[in-house]
Amino acid sequence: MLELRDVTYEVDDNNDNKEILKGINLKIDEHFIAITGPNGGGKSTLAKMIAGIIRPTSGQILLDGEDITELNITERANRGISFAFQQPVHFKGLTVKDMISIAAGRDMSVNDICDILSEVGLCAREYIDREINSSLSGGELKRIEIAMIAARGTKLSIFDEPEAGIDLWSFNSLIKVFEKMRDEINGTILIISHQERILNIADKIVVIADGKVEQFGPKEEVLPALLHTAKTCQTLEEKL
Repeated sequence: MLELRDVTYEVDDNNDNKEILKGINLKIDEHFIAITGPNGGGKSTLAKMIAGIIRPTSGQILLDGEDITELNITERANRGISFAFQQPVHFKGLTVKDMISIAAGRDMSVNDICDILSEVGLCAREYIDREINSSLSGGELKRIEIAMIAARGTKLSIFDEPEAGIDLWSFNSLIKVFEKMRDEINGTILIISHQERILNIADKIVVIADGKVEQFGPKEEVLPALLHTAKTCQTLEEKL
């Protein structure tokens, strides 16, 4: 279980402290959690804080009862946390096979790697020896990154807006991958997203706005209100 206790995060804004996160309290023990909310509300900051990329100004972060607040990203990875960036990183000179083996922490057989690539909808013959560089599309890189996280088999897998910068075909494929992960992976999947189709496959939805938790509950309770609000805002914009 992931628990955040009164987590705050401040930055120096022209010699004035600006609160990005304001007393976040959350307990997450479900299989698939989506975090959404308006741009600039603190979603990505929260994801990076859970992963250990940034540290909270105050408060505690616990994983399965252990206080991990002061642990860095490597130490948290060793505890079972994975993080996928909005824009996957290129690794010149390393192949897909290399990266999946590194992610798994062991030498993997070609058959094992092929199985993982197949799970994310990639033909192993075409990708296993490909270098992870700009020759790969955004959708391909996203699916390779998901394959790396699947190979690690972590307790908590965090995806920061996985739909960013990919085309519709790749997005449709990603939805199928996440549905498969939801049904089969052990541990918790936490996805930062605005996309209704991703929110619709979550167990629970967290709404972050102005650095605070505005809503947290089952998808069936939270999503209809979000869609109603979005529709109302769109109607008002059209009238203006």
